[in-house]
Parts: sequence; C-alpha cells; structure tokens
Amino acid sequence: MLHENLTINEKGHLCIAGVDTVCLAEKYKTPLMVMDEERIRRNFRVYKNAMAKHFGQDSFPAFASKAFSCKYIYRIAKEEGVGIDIVSSGELYTALEAGFDVSKSFFHGNNKTDFDIEYGIENGVGHFVVDNMTELDSIDRIAGEKGIVQPVIIRLTPGIDPHTHAAITTGQVDSKFGIAIETGQATEAVKYTLSRKNIRLDGFHCHIGSQIFDIKPFCDAAKLMIEYISSLKRELGYEASILNLGGGFGVRYIEAQPELDYDEFIRLVSVYIDNEVKASGIKKPQIIMEPGRSIVADSCLTLYTVGGTKEISGFKNYASIDGGMPDNPRYALYQADYTICLASRMNDKADFECTIAGRCCESGDLLQEGVLIPKPQRGDILAVLVTGAYNYSMASNYNRIPRPAVLGIKDGKEFEVIRRETFADLVKNDI
Repeated sequence: MLHENLTINEKGHLCIAGVDTVCLAEKYKTPLMVMDEERIRRNFRVYKNAMAKHFGQDSFPAFASKAFSCKYIYRIAKEEGVGIDIVSSGELYTALEAGFDVSKSFFHGNNKTDFDIEYGIENGVGHFVVDNMTELDSIDRIAGEKGIVQPVIIRLTPGIDPHTHAAITTGQVDSKFGIAIETGQATEAVKYTLSRKNIRLDGFHCHIGSQIFDIKPFCDAAKLMIEYISSLKRELGYEASILNLGGGFGVRYIEAQPELDYDEFIRLVSVYIDNEVKASGIKKPQIIMEPGRSIVADSCLTLYTVGGTKEISGFKNYASIDGGMPDNPRYALYQADYTICLASRMNDKADFECTIAGRCCESGDLLQEGVLIPKPQRGDILAVLVTGAYNYSMASNYNRIPRPAVLGIKDGKEFEVIRRETFADLVKNDI
C-alpha cells in the first residue's frame, strides 16, 4: 500500500490504522474524512527529534496550521511539544480555544489587519513574521499603545526556484510574500526595524514552496540566508538569533513519488548550515521549520459513496461520487495527484479506467482522471488517499453542500473530531 498505516482486511476492505473504512462509512455516512492520530504524532516526533538532534536542542518544528486547522490538531501539537505557524486571527482563536500556548506561535500573512495585529499582541503571540514595511509601522504603533516590545522576524524572499507547481512556489523575488534580498529592500527593512522602539527583531524567515522532493533548493536557501545574516553582521553589527526555514518537504500521494526520509533531509540541511555558519563566522541561530502537509497529509483518507458510472463510447468513462470539489478543491486548483481505490472491493481487478467526478453543478468538479479501479456499482465505497492537508481546511459549501465529518482513530477506536455540518448550519448566518 501507499503508506504503512493502510492495509486490506480479510473482507477485501481498505483499512486505516487497522480500522475497516467500509464499516466506518456505513456507520457515519459519507463523505467522511478519517485521520490516524498515531500517524500525526509519529510525523511530529520525526521532525521534533531530528531537529533537536541535528540543529540543536533549542530548535523545533512549528506546525503550519493552514494545512489543517482545528482544535484537535492544536491539542495534539500541544501534547507533542511543538510550535505552530498561524496565518489568521481565526487560526489563532482556534489554537487558544484548544488551550495552546501561543507564545510558541509565528503569525504569518502578507496583509495583517490592525485587528490581526492587536488581537495577536493581546493574546501573547510569540513572533509576527513581518511581510512588508507598512506592517512594521502598524506593529510598532500598536505595540507602543499596549506598552510592550513585540518580537518579530522578517520574511525574506531568497530568489530560489524549487521547480514545483507555480501556485505553491513562494520564494521567488517577485512573490507576493516577503521582502526581496536581491533588490536591497530587505536590508532597508532591517535598518528600519532596528530603529523602531516597540519592536525587537529576532531573525528571519524564508519559505520556498511546497511539495519539494529535492534537498538542493533547501540547501541553496539555507546558504543564501546564512550569507545574508553574515553580511548584516558585517554591515550593521546585527546578528540574527532565529532562522526560520519554513516548510515544503514533499509527501507521497502516488506510487511514482518517493517517500522521503525527513530525518535524513534535516540532517543534510544541518550539515549545509553548519558548514556555512563556520565559514561565515557567525553564531549558529536557532533553527525553526514549519511542516504542515508532511505532518497531516498521509494521516488521512476521504471516503465517498459511488452514485453510478457513465460510459461514453469511444471517449471516456465517469464514476460519480457524493462529494468532490467542495471537500477537496485541490484537483480543480492544481491538478493535484491522488491515489484512488475502491475501498469496498480492494481485491477485485482494477480494469475500469475512469474520471472520478464530484456531485457539483460544475464541469471542473473532478477529483482525478485516468483512474483504474474495479468497475464500481452504486453504493460502493471509494477512497481518496492522503487527504489530511489542504482538504478540509480549503473546503467550502459550494452548491450549499454541508462539509463532511472528520473522524480520528486512536488505539483502534474511532471518535468525532469535527461533526458533519447540517442544513441548519448552512443557513445559521443568513438573515
């Protein structure tokens, strides 16, 4: 199977964390997302242990909340002793509701409002990740009004092309995110920040993109960032204490993609950083990373019920399901790859090539094309694997379809993480 937490039982049913997905679909109905809690915890521990071992004991991962933000994931993050990366006041509120200590948080965003900044400061956000000069002024003003000195790090764009999908590339000079090193604007921002009396500049952040399977872009980014920190020490006498390298390690969605050894990736980046630090003559900064997809993606699958098939002679076949674009927009947005299987008939011959079509009144509501599965019958349970990241968090109510339930599995027992939305939920804010 694609990942070790997926198996097939004696009934020929797909199982996740040892639990029969067909039984879950019958009990809780579909669409249904099912998350393996032990897999989430295992992924957190891989990062936490590898970073402490290779970067130093003060280094830690900060979970990129946008991948999957809910009270459940923040409670796990709290128990596992990691930080979080948040991108909105809504994510911050959710973390606070879960009892997370947000002094271990990094508040991102290219357009933080005054409300966001005030809300973050009032609730003790650890660091704002500053994206532009106007944000610096707002933080300085609001922190002054509150009578505090607010810690920040500045997001820099190192000009690295990671050769990933254009929509999830973020480190190039002309990105909407961050301040470019190459143009000299980053150094102007550093000088300006150091002159502000209500802001403390602790270091820098960079993020080059997502779904990256090659270690070289990370090493290139680390090299540029260390060189830049060194140049600031020479030019301004300022030495950064934090270097946040963002996230972006790839996750295996299909058989053709490798399953990365994150410990080894982190070790290789650490060797690169250590060599660069030694050559530059600076003190090694505290290293932070912000994994999101690689924490939750492979912990989850989504179950659907097949409605029927349509065979268009000489053209293509369709299999229609009771979910689609509202609970998983990634194929419509990025043509994202997925592994799809017939969970209720895993041992049957997969000889029916089809497009998996969602239920929305939208021609682009597809989950995958060219899929080989046994020819499905109405009522069969279909599974889309590796859906823990950017699925529920990007879900919508398009066509007034309620969002699915999310289950967690721990020690062979299932429990609700997020309840299924009802029709009443759809209209509760209507006037």
